[in-house]
Amino acid sequence: MKKHLWIGVISFVLGLLVAGFIFLSPEKQVIPETPIIALPSNSGHLIAGEKVPASPENALNQNFVSIVERVGPSVVRILAEQVQRAPSYSLDEGWPFEDFWDRFFGLRPDSRNRQREYRQTAVGSGFFISSDGYILTNNHIIDNAVKITAVTVDGKEYEAELVGKDQSTDLALIKIKGKDFPYAILGNSSNIKVGEWVLAIGNPFGMEHTVTAGIISAKGRQLGLGGNTPTYEDFIQTDAAINRGNSGGPLINLQGEVIGINSSILTPSGGNIGIGFAIPSELAKKVVDQLKEKGRVIRGYLGIRGTDISEAMKKQFKLTVDKGVIVSQVEAGSPADKAGLKKYDVIVAINGQPVENWRDLRFKVADLAPGNVVTIKIIRDGKEMTVKATIDELEQETSSQKEEKIDKDVGLSLTPLTANVARRYGLTTTEGLLITDVREYSAAARAGLLAGDIILEVNRNKVTAVRDFQNILRKTESGEEIILLVRREADGNKIDFIVTLRVP
Repeated sequence: MKKHLWIGVISFVLGLLVAGFIFLSPEKQVIPETPIIALPSNSGHLIAGEKVPASPENALNQNFVSIVERVGPSVVRILAEQVQRAPSYSLDEGWPFEDFWDRFFGLRPDSRNRQREYRQTAVGSGFFISSDGYILTNNHIIDNAVKITAVTVDGKEYEAELVGKDQSTDLALIKIKGKDFPYAILGNSSNIKVGEWVLAIGNPFGMEHTVTAGIISAKGRQLGLGGNTPTYEDFIQTDAAINRGNSGGPLINLQGEVIGINSSILTPSGGNIGIGFAIPSELAKKVVDQLKEKGRVIRGYLGIRGTDISEAMKKQFKLTVDKGVIVSQVEAGSPADKAGLKKYDVIVAINGQPVENWRDLRFKVADLAPGNVVTIKIIRDGKEMTVKATIDELEQETSSQKEEKIDKDVGLSLTPLTANVARRYGLTTTEGLLITDVREYSAAARAGLLAGDIILEVNRNKVTAVRDFQNILRKTESGEEIILLVRREADGNKIDFIVTLRVP
């Protein structure tokens, strides 16, 4: 009996000891490990091992901050001072008897057609592309500027020199003196995808170094709006906010590379509605290289106009190909004409490279060096054949095909007529002097000359440059007359006539 009692007591005590140990010992906590993600460093490399909350929003935010810190200092504000001229009127102009005096006593040089000069400043953006001061921006910002100033992020102002500009892509290269400037890297825009995040940095409405974010909305946009839009269009569309003053600034991917140069917006109000356009960096690289080397861009010229292949055309022409260009016009005397290309030929390849469409062909030809002989694969009347063409140089387009006024004021503004200008205005004549403006009541107006008329000869001498006209006028005494052979193109007809013009 005692034996069983002792066993029970010992068991009870041991049970109390075990229970006390379990309840009184410290509890071990299990702490979950914080996920480790990689974030971009200031150098653009990923840092492994930093413990941060596993939030995609936080990672994206850190990425944006890093990009702005690295690329932001390369962005500059561009100030382009331009000279404008406007008529200056005296107090007595516009009075009731003005026409009477003009008609019976001639023009009054003291009050008529005096020009008042004033200056205005275009404001935009740009960014360093090298440490030695080269800055990439838009042509439309600096075009016709008499002074260009670049303002860096620290507020320092530098007078810039124009290295070169290209109206056809709306790009310009300027340079300031100095070294060790922070610069951005031009990335590969060919690799971008619709939906990627991008950042835009610029100076909209004077708000310096404004950063906006969005995505790539589309690629390969062609606006086809005419006017000041570039000839070679391959725009990146973005919904990152772009406004006036953003032009020339960088569009940046999440690797911190510039994949576009902000250029224009589509807007009914003049402000951002989420449709902005940037020039691809791959196109910009080609332009920059030529501007640095030559100060201008040299492009190949074939001399055709073409149309994309549609399903209806494919059926009508009995084509078995889906891609290519149907020739709609061959310019007389052009490389295409000399090579034997004809209207309705279908161009499917050039130098062995397939031709996708008209835009693709224009870019391919533009990239060819003048003097190169190229092989063009065509389909003519259902048969494949090849022709060879020697590429010419495309005449440089100038916003600036400036209207020139002549020393002795006969009331004319003139510009040399070239094949390029003739195409622009739909003219078949390609030589002479195109009249761009005739001042009212002037000697030219009294002679019946009109804007759009073409001066072929002056005093029976052929003229192709404004200076030719200038030289003849300088040799002509005031009050004497000169003889002009003039051509007027209307409704497909060419009418040549002779007029005399009295030199004031």
